[in-house]
Amino acid sequence: MTVSDIHESEIQALRVRYEQAGQGHVFQFFDQLAPTEQRELYDQLAALDVERVNQIYTKAIEGAEADKQNQEASVEQLPDDVFDSVIKASPETVKEWETLGLKQIAQGKVAVILMAGGQGTRLGSSAPKGCYDIKLPSGKSLFQLQAERILRLQDIARQYKKPSDQTESIIPWYIMTSGPTHANTYNFFKENNFFGLKEENVIFFQQGTLPCLTFEGKIILESKGKVAIAPDGNGGIYAAVQNTGVIQSLKERGILYSHCYCVDNCLARVADPAFIGYSVSKNTDCGVKVAVKTSPEEPVGVVCLRNGRYGVVEYSEISQEVSEKRREDGSLAFGAANIANHFFSTEFLERVPSFASELEYHIAKKKIKHVDLETGEQITPKANSGMKLECFVFDVFPYANKFSVLEVDRKDEFSPLKNAPGAGADCPETSRRDIIAQHIRFIEAAGGKVVGENVDDCEKVEFEISSWVSYSGEGLRDIVDGKTIQVPAIIETREDLINACK
Repeated sequence: MTVSDIHESEIQALRVRYEQAGQGHVFQFFDQLAPTEQRELYDQLAALDVERVNQIYTKAIEGAEADKQNQEASVEQLPDDVFDSVIKASPETVKEWETLGLKQIAQGKVAVILMAGGQGTRLGSSAPKGCYDIKLPSGKSLFQLQAERILRLQDIARQYKKPSDQTESIIPWYIMTSGPTHANTYNFFKENNFFGLKEENVIFFQQGTLPCLTFEGKIILESKGKVAIAPDGNGGIYAAVQNTGVIQSLKERGILYSHCYCVDNCLARVADPAFIGYSVSKNTDCGVKVAVKTSPEEPVGVVCLRNGRYGVVEYSEISQEVSEKRREDGSLAFGAANIANHFFSTEFLERVPSFASELEYHIAKKKIKHVDLETGEQITPKANSGMKLECFVFDVFPYANKFSVLEVDRKDEFSPLKNAPGAGADCPETSRRDIIAQHIRFIEAAGGKVVGENVDDCEKVEFEISSWVSYSGEGLRDIVDGKTIQVPAIIETREDLINACK
């Protein structure tokens, strides 16, 4: 296909549209391009809503200026009626939540939406982050760990079906990728036979992109014939589920609730029945899981009332006095650390377009390759040269009709993979350590004991239990109570567990 396939009047009309929007410079080198390159640039520009790009930039700048004027957000504690804690709730209450959640799953009302658009660049890998090997004894990737949790949970939920119920108790898995990760993610699943899940229940969709801009709001050309683009942040999930047919798919499947989380949390309890049940019991349309903030100084965002509305406030936006404030029981008043783990009703996801124009985009200053508009030479900058515009998944919190927050124990549910090997925090070594430490706790809670070399060093010990065997520690006591397991031991089946016990 060449530029000759496009009528000259169409090129001219697009050129005029961009000039009227103050972005006519994107055609600077158009006449110098080969026909195929002209076609590619034309298609890219025609697909862009340049007027919307300008609006997003203006709103982002206004928001940044407002934040600068008001460095400290007005924050209040979460009201008691929207906050509960798995840590402080009675075992009976947690069991009620789990049972209600499992019944929803059994009836086919629950889906999982995974935010998996990131690459492992900071990990030294060009592959999608979900493909990353954190050096578990089994060699399983993050994607495989999560797939096996879904498989196990489907089996558990089937025990809660009524005899007359013909529902399959399937948890469909919607995986949001980005342009750079889409093909590699799909191929990884295909090569691994979807890790035992049925292919029709693993649905891939791409988040949107936005052009990179100069600090003056001009669209950046990466090369003479290509606009520099970037994913639109994890908050792009809302537009993506609308634009790619995910909402329609959820409705066709009868899905009422979705659990949404980030791929890099190796401890994520996928479709967590307690979280689902808790949220359903509160009639929640938008909910969030939080972890206990470790200290007032920990640099994490906290869920609270921000300027009178539910939201997330960054640690840099509140004073030391506020961050150190405590409740009567001694816990931090602003200690609900955001871990990007969410509950949405399908009805809420459908409603987002009604307030989408009010959502603010955030500026991320970056080093962006660009073409010098005078010389046509591509420049690789050493300092920040432009901006990417992103929206965040929590930007919708203020628009919830029924918001709720569930606090969970960090050691059981949150261990993000952010940094390169050897970093010492939020890195492959800590991900491996936290999974294996959890598996040892599962055995100990069921009355067993893990013994042998390096058993006190979970970065080195060779021990692992597949989620095929236990999702969160259930179903182990009848096998391990009063027994010991000698490492190395990789438990993939109940038979493996029986054979490992002495």
